[in-house]
Amino acid sequence: MKSIVCEKPYKLKFADLPLPKKKKGEALIRLKRIGICGTDMHAYKGNQPYFTYPRILGHELSGFILDIEKNKVGLEVGDQVAVIPYVHCGACIACRNGKTNCCTALSVIGVHQDGGMCEVLSVPIQNLVKAEGITLDQAAIIEPLAIGAHAVKRSAIIEGENVLVIGAGPIGLGVMAFAKQQGARVLAMDINEERLEFCEKWAKVDATIRAGKESIPLLKEQTSGNFPTIVFDATGNVHSMEGAFQYVAHGGKLIYVGLVENEIRFFDPDFHKKELTLLASRNATTDDFSYVLGKIQTDAINSSDYITHHSSFDDVLNKFDHWLLPDSKVIKAMIEL
Repeated sequence: MKSIVCEKPYKLKFADLPLPKKKKGEALIRLKRIGICGTDMHAYKGNQPYFTYPRILGHELSGFILDIEKNKVGLEVGDQVAVIPYVHCGACIACRNGKTNCCTALSVIGVHQDGGMCEVLSVPIQNLVKAEGITLDQAAIIEPLAIGAHAVKRSAIIEGENVLVIGAGPIGLGVMAFAKQQGARVLAMDINEERLEFCEKWAKVDATIRAGKESIPLLKEQTSGNFPTIVFDATGNVHSMEGAFQYVAHGGKLIYVGLVENEIRFFDPDFHKKELTLLASRNATTDDFSYVLGKIQTDAINSSDYITHHSSFDDVLNKFDHWLLPDSKVIKAMIEL
């Protein structure tokens, strides 16, 4: 089967690999869509944590079931599915408590194991969601949107709260959209004016703030001098993540949605003075996938404008470097097989 392998940083190549063999408890999926996200870009550039080479990238996946055994959830050959790429053990303390997204032995498809830049993939049945009534494109973007939905669930937003989301990439946009649906007043912060304009158009945020020297007075102005009670950082940038502490109101919460391979430092007296709550939000659960699927099925999420770039599988190598450039204006790129 045709595959694309990331041999080392900045090196993708086509490879002809054997079809995977289906193991017990797994299903063979004929992949039709592969979304490209920041994790893929970071891996390509050589700065993705927990990553080794060579690796087949791709974890935002949708397609059709080619082969499957009889199963409790009623999935059958021919069903259109979205893939939950977080393969969990089901037995550790996190899994036993329903936190499969941070399983102690977590193996993420396309990160810790080979992913979906190929024609056929064998996936555990428990990692499949039947995606009825939506397009293949929509099924593939359930995963990045579910990360945003999970972060919002972690934050326990109260209707009417001022919420700041730092980072207007695909994950940050999902956080904004779902925070709005929880009744929050949402502020978007980024260094890119065009991204901020997209936040207004797509996520319907209440205000935008250009990151920089004027951020603090603008935030105070937007929150009657109190600052946001919930701040999400979805940048994956160490300087932004450290700086985010200054934007949180007294008694507020800071949620790290982005991941960075570095230490995060903060000034403890300020942290204690505000009695801040610091949370991490990692991946998503099956419940988050089901929640996002329902939102897409009812048109509560504008999925069409979220995907800004398309490529055929055969043309990916010609497009990938361009997608890295700010001038490409990529929000979400989608590969079609």
